[in-house]
Amino acid sequence: MNNKTALITGLTGQDGSYLAEFLLSKGYKVYGLVRRTSNNPMVRLEGILGKVNIVYGNLRDIGAIERALEEANPDEIYNLAAQSDVGISFKCPEETIEINYYGVGRLVNAAMKKNPNVKIYHASTSEMFGDTPPPQNEETKFSPVSPYGEAKLKAHEDFVVGYREKHNLFICSGILFNHESPRRGRHFVTRKITVSLAKIKLGLQDHMELGNLEAKRDWGFAGDYVKVMWMMLQQDMPEDFVISTGETHTVRDFVNASAKALEMDIVWEGKGLDEVAKDRDGKIILKINKDFYRPNEVNALLGDSTKAKNILGWDPEIKFEELVAMMAKFDFEDLKEERSS
Repeated sequence: MNNKTALITGLTGQDGSYLAEFLLSKGYKVYGLVRRTSNNPMVRLEGILGKVNIVYGNLRDIGAIERALEEANPDEIYNLAAQSDVGISFKCPEETIEINYYGVGRLVNAAMKKNPNVKIYHASTSEMFGDTPPPQNEETKFSPVSPYGEAKLKAHEDFVVGYREKHNLFICSGILFNHESPRRGRHFVTRKITVSLAKIKLGLQDHMELGNLEAKRDWGFAGDYVKVMWMMLQQDMPEDFVISTGETHTVRDFVNASAKALEMDIVWEGKGLDEVAKDRDGKIILKINKDFYRPNEVNALLGDSTKAKNILGWDPEIKFEELVAMMAKFDFEDLKEERSS
């Protein structure tokens, strides 16, 4: 019987909830750091609320971090807490650096002081690659183009690579490419697409608006990705890994796959900002809004996870079309039930 204890920051987020479920299935005692003002609904933890230990606090508050570490006394720490919206990082760069850089420093320093032998997983991001040409792997040059990517890179260099080398701390980064699920926040473009199309199909919304349809992303399933977080901390030596599917799809592809899953026939017409998508009756259900374009766009992200496959034996199980269908059908059924209640 496993008697390990884990502390997860960002417990109520998409990754935190899947990771908590996975660790509980492995016999872990799980603690989670949760912001009292968290916008992420606790409903994500509905099935495990009585099984996880909630500690209130955030990465801004060193006192709360120290209390959480004292209460949990973890063998493993999974730092998933972040200001995780790339678009918002352009509007709130100070908050992004405060949480995604300084917050990481507070946590790592306090954890190392509490237990020098603790193992720490830190959630890094493919946004650190920025405009570097794909495919991207562990040897690819970092070149972030957003405050989010810059803050994440600084934390990776200073507190992951730096503390591993200077303090012999067992800490590693999962450089995760985009990963989605029905638990993804609705303000992210993938959920915006699936929720909006479900609403349009149910007659609850007239149309939706998007920005750059040609942005390419490597989209995987969050439930697959949290497993590799755990795998990384079971190694004898800490190493960083790129985690991805090795496939790239455009935002337009995501729209098309969502519509297909919901049995909606759509036709694209026009070009550029004047492009629209129409339903089978000729009604416009999607328009382009230039305000949704980012100041600096990462045009193409495509990960190469050969290292994770060879060393950890990890491969993603859920393919792109399965992922999109899972999300679209969840949102349709959820909204249909909500409408009828």
